Amino acid sequence: MSAPIAELSSVATALAELTRRLGAIAEAAEAENDEETSTELYTVERALRSAQRRLQKLTAPHPDGT
Repeated sequence: MSAPIAELSSVATALAELTRRLGAIAEAAEAENDEETSTELYTVERALRSAQRRLQKLTAPHPDGT
């Protein structure tokens, strides 16, 4: 079964927005010297970026044209 590319692409877009927002919250926590919160949020942000890359692999055109 092939993955529903359009739906995965939509999820990837939403994930990118959530990642951006989370990064902004982490930066604000860092600016307020809330190291514990900012560290945890940056860890979550890295995990979301990893998920974004994995989704991009699924939605990228295959070299064989499929």
